[in-house]
Amino acid sequence: MIDVIRAGMLSSVQDLGRTGYRHLGVSSGGALDALSLEIGNRIVGNKPDAAGIELTLGPTTLRFTRATRVAVTGTDFAATLDDKPVYSWWSLPVQAGQELTLRGARHGMRGYVCVAGGIDVLPMLGSRSTDLGASFGGLGGRALRDGDRLATGVPQPNKSAVFSSAGTAFGVKAPAWCKFVYVEEPVRRGKHTPGNAWSLPIRVLRGPEYETFTQTAQRDFWNEEWTITPNSNRMGFRLAGTVLERGDKADLLSHAVLPGTIQVPPNGQPIVLMGDAQTTGGYPKIGSVIRADLWKLAQARLNSGVRFIETTVEAARHALAEERMYVKQVESAIAMHAERLDR
Repeated sequence: MIDVIRAGMLSSVQDLGRTGYRHLGVSSGGALDALSLEIGNRIVGNKPDAAGIELTLGPTTLRFTRATRVAVTGTDFAATLDDKPVYSWWSLPVQAGQELTLRGARHGMRGYVCVAGGIDVLPMLGSRSTDLGASFGGLGGRALRDGDRLATGVPQPNKSAVFSSAGTAFGVKAPAWCKFVYVEEPVRRGKHTPGNAWSLPIRVLRGPEYETFTQTAQRDFWNEEWTITPNSNRMGFRLAGTVLERGDKADLLSHAVLPGTIQVPPNGQPIVLMGDAQTTGGYPKIGSVIRADLWKLAQARLNSGVRFIETTVEAARHALAEERMYVKQVESAIAMHAERLDR
């Protein structure tokens, strides 16, 4: 069991989401930074889609009632295990009674705690993810609270000592240190970001209604820095910037939408749909964030700036292939570490 001593601002049980139910109005949900959850699971010996704990800003404190193995991924939460520093993107043994404390996020927005065997809550529609809007899945369909207890599953059978609760700690390279995360585009200073910091480049494909917007709106969409407003959540990031006008103001029938879809409501301020978003909508779709950049957007802080970079379908596929290559490199690193231990 894991005792939740301090739950933090918004912590919930998440896996890689529910698939196959969007036609019934059920959102996919799951970890917003799916890459961080997947890597965390891999370095504790879990299947990639095992359930973990998603933290939002923190602070969070967890106590482990038995010896196990955990990993902390996502942004840096200045984590400690019994007051000893713990690095992000590391797998480490934990003994019964030890407490893992994750303080406030230093830079990004979300962190993930993965434990050997995964978080064992009742699956709903094939997933253990918490759907906060529909109030099902996870632990009672809600965010974690102080005093909650979470069961963990049985770790995957593995002959190697690399994932043992008595084994040594090891780490992998974080995506932020990899070349595949960089976007080829001129670097510009942020206009609205606090402290005039750099804005985050996010690659986007044109949406079905892109041509219905005025040429000025199309130009502003790519050139403007958009601010992520505090009125954002797991359903969608509401952005603030120049008003985007449509030349063709005809109403649209309700149509299918997916995470990454960028809708523009009548006020002209874009909304980027995230994991818990609805499955249909009637607002025009000016663009869509590519899958390989969704995890980066999930780590963007409220009131920070983002810029949209136009890309192509071929480039989007290449970006996703590069992300998968990074995952394979992590698998190879784990295998080499295991081979050294097992000699």
